[in-house]
Amino acid sequence: MNATLILNPAAGGGRAGARAEQAAKKLTALGFDITLAETQAPGHATTLAEQATTDVVIAAGGDGTTFEVINGLAKQSSPPKLGILPLGTGNSFLRDFGIADIEDAYAALARQSTRPVDLVKVEHAGGTLHYINLLSVGFTAEAGAVTNERYKPFGALGYIFATLQCLVTLSAPAFPFRLDGGEADTRPCTLLSFSNSQFTGGTMHMAPSADPTDGWLDLVRIGPMGRRRFLGAFPLIFKGTHVEMPEIQEHRARSVQFDLTEPVACMIDGEVLSLTLTRLDVVPGALELIA
Repeated sequence: MNATLILNPAAGGGRAGARAEQAAKKLTALGFDITLAETQAPGHATTLAEQATTDVVIAAGGDGTTFEVINGLAKQSSPPKLGILPLGTGNSFLRDFGIADIEDAYAALARQSTRPVDLVKVEHAGGTLHYINLLSVGFTAEAGAVTNERYKPFGALGYIFATLQCLVTLSAPAFPFRLDGGEADTRPCTLLSFSNSQFTGGTMHMAPSADPTDGWLDLVRIGPMGRRRFLGAFPLIFKGTHVEMPEIQEHRARSVQFDLTEPVACMIDGEVLSLTLTRLDVVPGALELIA
């Protein structure tokens, strides 16, 4: 099976670049005819994926690399199969399929079995994006921005450092939205997470009921919380039991409409972008994932 290996050499603090040759050899031994394409700048992986003509495109890096790759594949009318090789600091999406580390990922690629997975289309004032993991606003986006700015080299531990730092300015703004055309929800909240899959930040079990193959988005809404209450609740997210708290609600939808008038910080598959969101739509079975 011929495959384009889109590798972000800067991922994982440069560790991905150091493992490029090894990864290409390993994949060749597993039966892939590999074309290695290393990214040169932010956004380059999207261009490489859009232009790929091989049977498979393998995203090698962290969650941000996969985000760029799936946005390139989404521009193709008949996209190649998607493989993911977690060589960066984040590996959230693959955990839904029992793939926790690089060796699990190689084993999945060796099987070469595929399954359809959903994408989520994001419409905003500046255009259109897609994501495969989650989009969140509020506290998670703030902590994600701090992680990327200060604590990226620490991997999943860096997000914990950022969470503790952001507790100082904990707030509960409103992000008016409607689920499937229903009534507007204008209540203040600590965060909103619109999840296609279960995990974020590596091992945080944000949306324990999510399934990236079911055609639904899982919304996790955390209402206003005091700092002490939030800090006490934070460890529960690693077990997925935070959703049992009275301040937290879960909902499901196929589309979300936003009534925002200005940009807000959005954490989208590990990247933090300033977007004036207008709409989210699930695109069922849009990609074939090797897992």
